[in-house]
Amino acid sequence: MVVIRLAEQSWPVLVSAVRLGSRSYRVVRPARPPAFAGLREGRLGLQFCVDKHSAAMFALAWGLAARSPHTIVHLPLRAAAAADPCDWGRPLDLVLLHHSLAFPPSRWKEVRARLGAGRPHTVTLPPGTWPSRPVADHRRTWHREFRDHLLWSVAADTLVLTGSREAYELRAEQIRELAEDGPAHLARTPDGHRCAELPIGNSRFTQPHRPYAELHVQYCR
Repeated sequence: MVVIRLAEQSWPVLVSAVRLGSRSYRVVRPARPPAFAGLREGRLGLQFCVDKHSAAMFALAWGLAARSPHTIVHLPLRAAAAADPCDWGRPLDLVLLHHSLAFPPSRWKEVRARLGAGRPHTVTLPPGTWPSRPVADHRRTWHREFRDHLLWSVAADTLVLTGSREAYELRAEQIRELAEDGPAHLARTPDGHRCAELPIGNSRFTQPHRPYAELHVQYCR
C-alpha cells in the first residue's frame, strides 16, 4: 500500500496577483481542481467530504495558509460537489487566509472575478508544517482570554476561514493524520468512519442563524 507523506508532496498551483484599489492580494489555487471533494453548508453544519487526493490538497493548503501570511489560499470545490449526488446542503468553495491580511470576506467575489489564468508554481512545505501540539495547548482554547480562534464567514458561495498561525497549527495534526492515515484506514475498514472535527469560531459565541462552530472533514472514499 502506498503511504502518503505530506512533506514529500509537491503541489502544483496557480498564483495570481489581484489589485483592488490600493491593495494587492496574492491568491494561490490548485493547478488541477479536485475531481472529488464536496464542501457543503446545511442545516446541521459544515461538512467536507474528501478522498486521498483532495485530503492531501486540503492539508497542503492548510499548511500554506499557516506559514504564508500574505497569501489567500483558494480551493475551488463547487464543481466537484455539484457532481456528487448528495444534495443535503449548498456547495461551497473554500478560502484560507491569515488574519494579518485584514481581508474582508465581502470582497472575495471581486477578487475571484479578477484571478485570470494565473502563473504556474509548485509549493513544497517542510515536515514541521503540521506540528503535534500538547494537550495543554488545546485546553487553552477554552480560556476566556484565548484569542487565536479560526474565524469564519460565508460569502459568494465560499467558506472563508481566517486565523493566525497559532490557530491553524492547533488543528494541523488532525488534518495531517486524515491525509496520511486515511487511505490505510479505509483499506482496512471500508465501512469505518475517519474524520477531522475542526472547531471554527469561538464556540461560546456562535452566529444565531448558524448555531454550529465546527467543520467536519470526513474521508469518504
